[in-house]
Amino acid sequence: MGRNRSLLIAGLAIALVVAVSSAWLASGDPDGLERVAEDHEFIDLAQDPGYEVLSDYTIPGVEDERLSTALAGIIGVAVVGALSLGAGMLLRRRSATPPGTRRG
Repeated sequence: MGRNRSLLIAGLAIALVVAVSSAWLASGDPDGLERVAEDHEFIDLAQDPGYEVLSDYTIPGVEDERLSTALAGIIGVAVVGALSLGAGMLLRRRSATPPGTRRG
């Protein structure tokens, strides 16, 4: 278990460093699809999604754009990490159940 925990902590630390540093290293230019849409003049046909969790990777109310993007990245890492851990725990619990028995 010690090695798994060390790998988990190292992975989480790397993900957080990438999330925070991306706020300072990311390009302000449009991404590939948006750039093509601008170049071929069909960007005006784009529709907004039916929902937005963190619009444009920002946190409402945080004035500093880089800080806001970094916080959005940290929240994204936390959500994905929590979902992954939860799924792993459920799968481990299921695989520990002997065949032919039911839980719940």
